[in-house]
Amino acid sequence: MSGLGLAHAQHIVNESAHPKPKHDFAGADMWHLLLMDRIDRAIIRHLQADGRLANTELADKVGLTPSPCLRRVRALEESGVITGYHAAVDATALGRGFRVLVHIDMATQDIDTIEAFEARIAEIDAVEECFRLFSQPDYVLWVAVADLAAYEQVYMSTLTRLPGVARTNSQFPMKTVKMTGAG
Repeated sequence: MSGLGLAHAQHIVNESAHPKPKHDFAGADMWHLLLMDRIDRAIIRHLQADGRLANTELADKVGLTPSPCLRRVRALEESGVITGYHAAVDATALGRGFRVLVHIDMATQDIDTIEAFEARIAEIDAVEECFRLFSQPDYVLWVAVADLAAYEQVYMSTLTRLPGVARTNSQFPMKTVKMTGAG
């Protein structure tokens, strides 16, 4: 059983005896999430730090030979735990170095207004992320533009005209203390 952790050995046994549940948790195969071992987690940690890591180097770092390491990476990809590989870029070089956290409170909560708001948000290039929340505010957006003048333009011409918006509150980060992932 060289190169396979106990969790993977159990996964093979359990999968043949018990069919995989069809549940989906945030896009990842829940069955695989439950069976990940320390080696899987180490693989993920190393790939998050450097997605261009060669399989041989990754295998060395996690204490496997290349073939079992590659099998684990492929299993993590196929199960939806690893969803892709991304390049970290300098947002300022792309003209998007000024980031604004925007809180939005909705005037109404009916389905038509929410669907119209979310459809419009999806079309706005400057909005990098949008989260619908329980409680207040109703939405939190990350907006990325070149500078304050560009944000004012997006704010006045787009954000304030979105369907159902009652109030907005814009916050400007002073400093990035920690950023995890490909950003």
